Amino acid sequence: MDMQATRPATGPMVDPFGRHVTYLRVSVTDRCDFRCVYCMSEHMTFLPKKDLLTLEELDRLCSAFIAKGVNKIRITGGEPLVRKNIMWLFRALSRHLEMGALEELTLTTNGSQLPKYAAELAACGVKRVNVSLDTLRPDRFKAITRWGDISQVMNGLAAAEKAGLAIKINAVALKGVNEDEIEDLLLFAHGRGYDLTLIETMPLGDIDGDRTEQYLPLSIVRARLMDRFTLEDIPYRTGGPARYVRVAETGGRLGFITPMTHNFCESCNRVRLTCTGTLYMCLGQEDAADLRTPLRASHDDAVLYAAIDEAISRKPKGHDFVIDRRTRRPAVSRHMSVTGG
Repeated sequence: MDMQATRPATGPMVDPFGRHVTYLRVSVTDRCDFRCVYCMSEHMTFLPKKDLLTLEELDRLCSAFIAKGVNKIRITGGEPLVRKNIMWLFRALSRHLEMGALEELTLTTNGSQLPKYAAELAACGVKRVNVSLDTLRPDRFKAITRWGDISQVMNGLAAAEKAGLAIKINAVALKGVNEDEIEDLLLFAHGRGYDLTLIETMPLGDIDGDRTEQYLPLSIVRARLMDRFTLEDIPYRTGGPARYVRVAETGGRLGFITPMTHNFCESCNRVRLTCTGTLYMCLGQEDAADLRTPLRASHDDAVLYAAIDEAISRKPKGHDFVIDRRTRRPAVSRHMSVTGG
């Protein structure tokens, strides 16, 4: 008997290593209003609009994953809030929150558009946002983002607070760039009631500089912080890869995402969907599944469910990230802005 044929179309997605896939990260655009030096080259070639899924197609795909056991969706980009009419998708997906099928709908943003959208995001059931912020210094912010204005981000944080959204700051630790500012970022975040997560730079996509010069192991950052702060391990999890500590002196939470010094693959419950309908089962592997073709081939979601099942059956055990000083090539050729942060 063909077990694939008898497997129910909906129900939990379990990969070959027994991990339940319950978390979907959805990139709704590869475009961004910043050009962060570790993420993009300054002169990016973006996807043609005809290759992008419509918002209605993104809703249908997300709904299929929810039917198959996903209970957390994070909207990412690029910068998700620069996509035209993006709030339509948040409003559409909010029905799954109201019905209880979806436990959390959230997003990662650079904060630039939060003054415009924070209140509406909260009205759609978004409870928290991750805001990428690598420095508090205006001149350094301009250098890192190339196009960004830190005052716009600060206004975005204020708007998110006013809307009642919980805020987590994501900061990429960059050697020789912001490593002297980690304590300042910690005190800033915890002083305003935000969490802070530090992230190691990852070898994704050709950028204009040399990533080997940017790489700063978080084991070194943690050791430096311990000279001043007391870091207490806690079991707090948000569904993502961060490992958290509580900082005794501030009472705030500090997360570490360490794909280079300690990969977190054993507990990976995530898959990533791009704005073209490509599903990446692992951020650090090139293997992917085309969901756009089955999505557009039939209005019958059974075809889509079968394509999702086939993809999950290929989810690898882990990634092979390495910052390679010999070839100086990225481990994965696509930019982070394509897959979604």
